[in-house]
Amino acid sequence: MTKPSREEAEKAVHTLLRWAGDDPSREGLADTPKRVAKAFEDWFSGYDQDPEDYLKRTFEEVEGYDDMVILKDIRFESHCEHHLAPIIGRAHVGYLPTSRVVGISKLARVVEAYARRLQVQEKMNAQIANTIQKILQPKGVAVVIEAAHQCMTTRGVHKTGVTMVTSTMIGAFRDNSDTRREFLNIIGNPASRADR
Repeated sequence: MTKPSREEAEKAVHTLLRWAGDDPSREGLADTPKRVAKAFEDWFSGYDQDPEDYLKRTFEEVEGYDDMVILKDIRFESHCEHHLAPIIGRAHVGYLPTSRVVGISKLARVVEAYARRLQVQEKMNAQIANTIQKILQPKGVAVVIEAAHQCMTTRGVHKTGVTMVTSTMIGAFRDNSDTRREFLNIIGNPASRADR
């Protein structure tokens, strides 16, 4: 697929402004096509990143540590691939290392790389977990995402205050209920929080 030029992107925004019923040449909208194109570069910068690269540098000097490594409350902003509406939420990522660990900022970068693409929350959840499992090859990976979807709050059903919770459990987190329960307790069990 050939990526359109910046000029083509700006023309598309210009057309959408006209289609919405406004005058793209008026003062307040004159630079909007440029601003929107620039915003898209930021919002969708994940297409220019390879999440696997972030996990390739690991550390083996961990004195035999083999218990859970968890990074919780990783705030992210994404966009729904169905309506281009924002998805704003938090991801919780955990893994059970074998003989090596990765710098914790790298886990956040993996989340960010997938979030900055057009997304479906379930797919993003699986992408993060599968990438960590593939590259680090730990005993298990757990990823839970909690997010509010603006495609549901600002259009259609107009339901605010609703949080969608998804999870992907691989290896020990799927096979061992005690391990899974420990992870959910540490992150604060989002499934129960969603009911509050």
